[in-house]
Amino acid sequence: MTLPRLNVYRHDHNTRALITLAGEIDLNTAPLLSAALATCARDGIRTADVDLTAVTFCDVSGLNAFLAASRHATEAGTSLQLHYPPAVMARIIEITGSGFLLHELHATRPPSRRVLAVAGGAP
Repeated sequence: MTLPRLNVYRHDHNTRALITLAGEIDLNTAPLLSAALATCARDGIRTADVDLTAVTFCDVSGLNAFLAASRHATEAGTSLQLHYPPAVMARIIEITGSGFLLHELHATRPPSRRVLAVAGGAP
């Protein structure tokens, strides 16, 4: 059985970091997420923006990792904001009263950029 994978990419610009996640966030991968967010704090990052566009699944372990990181960020006077969560994840965040995690302008994924083929013609 193959374990779910989570890829974490980080791009720093001064004291701001963009963290792009790709894959699944669950009990097995949440520690990787927590470590990545904690490293930002240790590196002096004041604002962490987390792009969830490529996240295919997130369970309560992932939500708990984000909530803990947000609490630590608030205590340190820094910020953590989530951008473009999957629809199901965004709904769970809202239902649990964790909407403060979401960046207002990026609370949902952008429209799909898929090009649909037209019958008998070029896409």
